[in-house]
Amino acid sequence: MKSFFNINALNKELEKQPEKKVVFTNGVFDIIHPGHIELFEFARSSGDIVIVGINTDESIKRLKGDTRPVFPLEERMEILGAIEFLDYIIPFSEDTPLELINSLARVDILIKGGDYQPGQVVGRKEVESTGGKLLLFQFQSNYSTSKIIEKIK
Repeated sequence: MKSFFNINALNKELEKQPEKKVVFTNGVFDIIHPGHIELFEFARSSGDIVIVGINTDESIKRLKGDTRPVFPLEERMEILGAIEFLDYIIPFSEDTPLELINSLARVDILIKGGDYQPGQVVGRKEVESTGGKLLLFQFQSNYSTSKIIEKIK
């Protein structure tokens, strides 16, 4: 597992492996739960290289409020780094991963949770326009970080 803060360095790694199918997913990944593991396992089974875009602390605060994230970016990246299904982690500071997706050398498969409709998935059109495809993952478990935080409170 490698973490990158520089898109150019990540793209150099991807360019070394042109025959591999690149899978991308993204999220906050604030409190890792079984639903996340299911998502990552699905991503691994869908391609050869799994890249996770992770929201920075600032973007999470804009999206989820001042009480989030529970864990700062470096800790969330360390936790993700221990998950064997993932190859690369890269943070993004925008509210959506669109700029990151557009900056990657390639994305063959974009994965989002089944709670999204295809038209709602940021980056779908861009990935499909280069021959990639969107896969929606149907969670087997009913976990939610927000529900876990409410339960803890």
